[in-house]
Amino acid sequence: MKALRWHGKEDLRYEDVPEPSPRPGEVKVKIHLTGICGSDLHEYQSGPLFITAEPHPVTGKTAPVTLGHEFSGEVVEVGEGVSNFKPGNRVTGDCVWSCGKCFYCMRNRPNLCPQAVYTGFHTDGSMAEYMVVSEVTLYKLPDSISDEIGALVEPLEVGVHAVRRSGLGIGDTVAIVGAGTIGICTFLAAKAAGVSKIFVVEISKARGERALAMGATAVINPKEVDTAKQICELTGGLGADVSFDCVGLPVSGPLAVKLARKGGTVVIVGMSPGPSPDFNFFSIQLSEKTVLGSAAYVRGEAPSVIDLLTSKRIEPSGLITGKVALKDAEGRGFKELINNPEKHLKVLLQP
Repeated sequence: MKALRWHGKEDLRYEDVPEPSPRPGEVKVKIHLTGICGSDLHEYQSGPLFITAEPHPVTGKTAPVTLGHEFSGEVVEVGEGVSNFKPGNRVTGDCVWSCGKCFYCMRNRPNLCPQAVYTGFHTDGSMAEYMVVSEVTLYKLPDSISDEIGALVEPLEVGVHAVRRSGLGIGDTVAIVGAGTIGICTFLAAKAAGVSKIFVVEISKARGERALAMGATAVINPKEVDTAKQICELTGGLGADVSFDCVGLPVSGPLAVKLARKGGTVVIVGMSPGPSPDFNFFSIQLSEKTVLGSAAYVRGEAPSVIDLLTSKRIEPSGLITGKVALKDAEGRGFKELINNPEKHLKVLLQP
């Protein structure tokens, strides 16, 4: 079969690989569509980051590896002991495999498991004709959810998890730094939770306009105005009840802290490549703000996303800005996302 394999930095190869077979507890999925995640882009531009330079301690996997963890597809074969899935089931999934036995797994925190395995980095992923994964990472898709929307379940889980971590309530005001895929997924989750106002901070005009079209109260460009001052004025002099950093740059986390009111909550969702050397911790202490990290998701959040999609409380089709053949993924997918970020949010690949 054909697969898109990461061999090294800026070295993707569309090549023949053996078709996989499921082991006990695993399911073989025929991939219909798979998305390019920001983490895939980071791996392409700067890796190895998530892909281990040495064999992974659980899977033994190292480069080359098939990328991809956002997908929709159809079950074609199940391994011994699998009872929840059968051939013909339409499925999507998340990417975290965990030991199921440690302190964190026993408290439904598989994203914190020291032995966590991430599909598409520590084992072959969904940028291929077929993929084999643990049955615990899969979820059935109802007929009402298309393959395109099904491939968005995984990034939407990230947004739902971040909103749950925040503890925001009905009627709260929210500020979201960044209107990329994760920023919009967090925006959609907060909107579904019943917040009263959502302010989006974004320097890209095209992405800002997309956020407005999807229901943002206002979009603020930090290159044009004092963002903290603007949000303070828009919230009666207080600031946002909850703010989210969905960018992950050294400047975006401190900005999210500034945007939250005294006693408010800040959630760091974006992955930062380095520290913020100028961050002043007194800005947290003296205002008693709560700062939380949010990493991936936990079991039970994918079914919640599927329910939100089925009930139309989340409508994410505006995220999809391109669909290309898997064989053209590097030029028309990865490079297009890197070179034309104004134009794109989520590009889907079709094997």
